[in-house]
Amino acid sequence: MQVLEEIPSQLAPQINAAVDWINRQRTQTFEVTGLVDYEQAVAAKRGQSIQLGLVLCDGEICTREQVLIEPAKDGFQCSFVEMAEREIPPLLDPPAGIRRIWLDSVLETHEFVLLLFYRGLW
Repeated sequence: MQVLEEIPSQLAPQINAAVDWINRQRTQTFEVTGLVDYEQAVAAKRGQSIQLGLVLCDGEICTREQVLIEPAKDGFQCSFVEMAEREIPPLLDPPAGIRRIWLDSVLETHEFVLLLFYRGLW
């Protein structure tokens, strides 16, 4: 799955509305750092509903949210979309315990380990 880091100008109003809505729902201050599942949204005609995968970060955590954005008379109406299986998990960090087990096993065979953390993925 490819992540688009530059927001297409034609989607900016919808994405801004979705991020504002998510921030109100979660009482956080996320910013969009990328898009996934964006191909249909880019190809959609003006005034159509779109569905996007938003990669959001707030400085501490990154998450991925699938959002349906529908035109409304006063802007846009947003709602979360449930997905059965995701290539990129909703919280972009491994489940508790997995990282520690992996680190312990790697440190047994190496003097040090360099961890690279990029956009919530390690």
